Amino acid sequence: MSRIVFVSGIDTEIGKTVVTGWLAQQWAAQGEEVITQKLVQTGCVGASDDILLHRRIMGTGLFDEDRDGTTMPALFAYPASPHLAARLEQRTLDLSAIESATARLCERYETVLIEGAGGLMVPLTEQLLTIDYVAQKGWPVLLVTSGRLGSINHTLLSLEAIAARGIALHGVAWNSRDDSSDEVIAADSRGFIRDWVMKRFPDAVWYDVPRIDLG
Repeated sequence: MSRIVFVSGIDTEIGKTVVTGWLAQQWAAQGEEVITQKLVQTGCVGASDDILLHRRIMGTGLFDEDRDGTTMPALFAYPASPHLAARLEQRTLDLSAIESATARLCERYETVLIEGAGGLMVPLTEQLLTIDYVAQKGWPVLLVTSGRLGSINHTLLSLEAIAARGIALHGVAWNSRDDSSDEVIAADSRGFIRDWVMKRFPDAVWYDVPRIDLG
């Protein structure tokens, strides 16, 4: 049975895409058959910018599933949350198409890393938040955070929301690329968050993500 891990973050622009590509590369190097999927991509036309970055980091080139759209089943041009981007294009987010695409990937790969759009509370539709969609599916979450100022608050709130919905926490990924320029704040934030996670989520994995040169 395939494993799905949902990658979310404490905010937008926190490094989910880099972490997703890096982790896929790491697991593939360990012999896993792994692919990534973008749940919903806004702000682009024709192809998912995030999937393209995943492949650069993985060093694989495009998969057949990228070319036929399976890894990027919902694209919207306006750079906004999915519910707003869909409304502006007078379209409906087709959740059944997304689910079918995910199912096809699970038939072909051992592991599917699904990157969300923005943070956990981002609305997919007017009535459905990302976190509630994930809870319905029963997917474990990998939460991406960093040492930016304010990350302790945002991380702990995200963890509270995950726990409140009974979602399993696969792990926390520390994206040092996004650390505060104040090294004291960054170091203290990492120590505080890591201790908090290890005490309250003892089965969670902690990932220190290296600073990847994206060219």
